Amino acid sequence: MVTRWICKKFHELTVDELYFLLRLRSEVFVVEQNCVFLDMDNKDQVCHHLLGWIGEDLAASVRIVPPGISYGEPSIGRVVTSPKYRGTGSGRLLMQEAIRLTVQLHGNQPIRIGAQLYLKNFYSSLGFVAEGEIYLEDGIEHIEMVRVT
Repeated sequence: MVTRWICKKFHELTVDELYFLLRLRSEVFVVEQNCVFLDMDNKDQVCHHLLGWIGEDLAASVRIVPPGISYGEPSIGRVVTSPKYRGTGSGRLLMQEAIRLTVQLHGNQPIRIGAQLYLKNFYSSLGFVAEGEIYLEDGIEHIEMVRVT
């Protein structure tokens, strides 16, 4: 199973790419996690979007957030893997590629994320370290984590 990675600024996404991206985020963050929240938060427009395609399926995606938007550091957010591709390593490949691109785009500096708490060990395995207290975001426990490159 080969993943084809595409990284584009928001305004470079095709209408179809944007549709599949927003559909996947809605499928997981709203429907699967039963979380009513406004996914479109006016940050997407300043971000790069990494899309992982397997054949015609959007298997995984993240947005790479510039410094000063969510945190002082660059950030990786809206990390999502299609239920169809979970357990295949797609999530790990997605994050490895996202880390590489974040460093390429924003230089060799710390990367901060707001991780869902149940994924803390996953992000720790990628070099992220928990900082601060657990907090609720849209009814889901999160923790900030930082990766020093």
